[in-house]
Amino acid sequence: MVAGWFTGEGEGFRLLGTRCSACASVFFPREDVFCRNPGCPGGELREVPLSRRGRVWSYTDGRYRPPSPYVSDPELPWEPYALIAVELAEERLVVLGQAVPGVTVADLAVGMEVEVVPGVLNEDAETVWTTWQWRPTGVAA
Repeated sequence: MVAGWFTGEGEGFRLLGTRCSACASVFFPREDVFCRNPGCPGGELREVPLSRRGRVWSYTDGRYRPPSPYVSDPELPWEPYALIAVELAEERLVVLGQAVPGVTVADLAVGMEVEVVPGVLNEDAETVWTTWQWRPTGVAA
């Protein structure tokens, strides 16, 4: 979906952020120009893989087709999906993403452990748009 936001496959799949060498703030989406912490004098921004697991901080469902630039086939019926805000405790940040297909808001609870996995946002005959999704731990791929 966006180059440099994630790497790897399967169990090695990770979101990529950046960490400021001066204040240790972590950013996702990654920041490659300057530290966004207003109290920081600025430091070198280094790429860091983010934690694979976190806890559900909040969640909701998307019941309508979003406008462009969201990629979807307008000829197909819209399938609602769950959106999860996941707290990554080590990084001290919250990352938003879709739940894996089949997981609904009825399956989620605040505080539940989830893990990041690769997912398909959309595909056609020539391209597969890969993104990240959150899967409750204990749920098979």
